[in-house]
Formats: sequence, C-alpha cells, structure tokens
Amino acid sequence: MNQVNNFTKGFFRENPILVLLLGTCPTLAVTSSAMNGLGMGLATTFVLFMSNMFISMVKGFIPDKVRIPAFIVVIASFVTIVDLLMQAYTPGLSSQLGIFIPLIVVNCIVLGRAEAFAAKNGVLSSFIDGAGMGLGFTMALVAMGSIREVLGAGSIFGFKFINETADGILIFILAPGAFITLGFLIALLKKLNKTS
Repeated sequence: MNQVNNFTKGFFRENPILVLLLGTCPTLAVTSSAMNGLGMGLATTFVLFMSNMFISMVKGFIPDKVRIPAFIVVIASFVTIVDLLMQAYTPGLSSQLGIFIPLIVVNCIVLGRAEAFAAKNGVLSSFIDGAGMGLGFTMALVAMGSIREVLGAGSIFGFKFINETADGILIFILAPGAFITLGFLIALLKKLNKTS
C-alpha cells in the first residue's frame, strides 16, 4: 500500500467513527460543540501517531505474552503527556473534555491501530497510518460538533450568528442530538463511498 492511500484511508474508506464505528463513546459525549470535537480529535491524533510510531520501533523487543499490556503502557504514557499539556495550556478545554482525555488510553481506535497496524509495519508507515486515522477521527468529531453547535446553539466555534435571545434546536445539544447527527453522517459517508 502506498503512503498516500495509507494516509487517506482514515478520512473516508476506513474512518474510525463513520465507517469502523470505533470510539463512539467519546464521540457522542464531547461533540456538543465544534471546539470540543477539535480538542478531543487533536489530542487523540497526537496519541495515535506517537504511539503507533513508538510501538512500531519497539515491537521486536516485546514478547507476545505481554504485547497488549505493553501497548497500553505506551499509549498511557502519551495520553499522560497530552493530558498534562492540555491542563497547562488549554485549561478551559481540558475541563470541558474532562475524563474523556484520560480515557483515550482505552479508546478502541488507538489500541486497534497499535495491534492491527503498528505491530506489523515499519515506523514511517505506522506514523502515517496514525496521522491519517487521527485526522479522520478529528474530521468526524469536528463535523459532528459543528452540526450540533450550529443547530443547537446557533453558533460555530463559540461565535453566535443568531440573535442572542433566540434559541436553537435544544435536542442537538443534548445526547439524542449526538445519536441523530452520527446516524446522518454515517449514512452520508456510506452514500459518498458507494458513489465513488
């Protein structure tokens, strides 16, 4: 597989959220705004490409019996780094995302890519795979957060574009709006993948 296809597969053909349906818990929980989606997506992207790259480098030294626990330790190390950086430099976003940043450790996307790709491929390919999957995850989170914020609050990235006294469609900010938005985005991507 060439590196361009390796990078782009995470956006449409194998999008972690919209095609593989991985990581739906943080997706549904944090996408009440575009900024939350962007923050969660970029944090996960950092963990994905760093852990993929590191696991690819050390895979030959890890015995099969402790492979999964070793991968989790690597992933947890990068999650700790990103969590501390977010607390230091973006405390508001960090408190908005709350427990979902530390829970990146057990996100199916990260562990799945470590097991399915990084443990079997070289460093460059693993880095590109992690970046593509992470950015595809970010794209889906930002799309969901944007749709929910526009319809639910009449704003985008916190900038209100409807009258301050006007209300949006409240259901889109609540949990059912996450399910509705995710369903429509999955259907849209399925349609686009079928026609291309």
